[in-house]
Amino acid sequence: MQIQHLQHKHIDFRKWDDTILSSANHLGYAYSWYLDIVSPGWEALVTDDYEFIMPLPVKRKYKIPYLVQPVLTQQLGIFSKNEISDEVIQLFIKNIPYYSYELNMNERNFNAEVTKLPNYVLKLNDPYENIQHKYSKNTVRNIEKAQKNNVRIVDKIEIEEFISLFSQVNPNAIAVIKSTYRAILTTGTKNKMITISGAYNTKDELIAGICHFFTGKRIVCLLPVSNAEAKKNSAMFLLIDSLIRTFAETDRIVDFEGSQIEGIARFYRGFGAADQPYYLLKKFRPNFLVGRI
Repeated sequence: MQIQHLQHKHIDFRKWDDTILSSANHLGYAYSWYLDIVSPGWEALVTDDYEFIMPLPVKRKYKIPYLVQPVLTQQLGIFSKNEISDEVIQLFIKNIPYYSYELNMNERNFNAEVTKLPNYVLKLNDPYENIQHKYSKNTVRNIEKAQKNNVRIVDKIEIEEFISLFSQVNPNAIAVIKSTYRAILTTGTKNKMITISGAYNTKDELIAGICHFFTGKRIVCLLPVSNAEAKKNSAMFLLIDSLIRTFAETDRIVDFEGSQIEGIARFYRGFGAADQPYYLLKKFRPNFLVGRI
């Protein structure tokens, strides 16, 4: 198997996206449009005719290149419609052209050199009542609390309304972060891959929101945002429950994106989600770069 390292300008984006679309481990983070936003100038490792591909989110400081996982991109790694064997994984790792990297490989990229990280997913192939029956008592109680407080769910809200709420909740977020978020939401909405749901109070004010990133059979929950009132009224519990109710009895999977934080993991497990880990691949920086990148 021959692996090529391609600079951004030499990547065939049509072939790239076709491989992602047909891959057994299909993830929206790896589409060319998404990578263009979160990692401008990204590079790639590819085999003949893009049978196996791996994005390289390259950055540079002091003209020194290194790889780092981009913002809002939980998993990348190697993609293919074929089996990704340990031999293939090892070959791609050996062909990474840079000395320093810290990359999140996807759930089908396990090998002995990686560290396991938690990710919670929920299958929606059962009727809603069966899924709800597996909710924790705390989750049921919080959904009832939101309903009692007359929290209202709207399936599709405007991007700028969501960004406004995000800015209120995260006043110190730098402009480049908000610009990246807006670009992802705008392009994803245009491509009919992203919708935003919102929770409103009795004054018709948006108090919580979450983005649904539809990639293959997976619904990734991006950017959950809750203000103080939403946390008090348990609005996010009702938002997630609404998503589950909408897509129950389908072949969809809800992907909660993590987390290593026990309180957040408990929130996801409360809906019956199970851990489907992904993997961290690291190569430490040479001593002369420590403290400089």
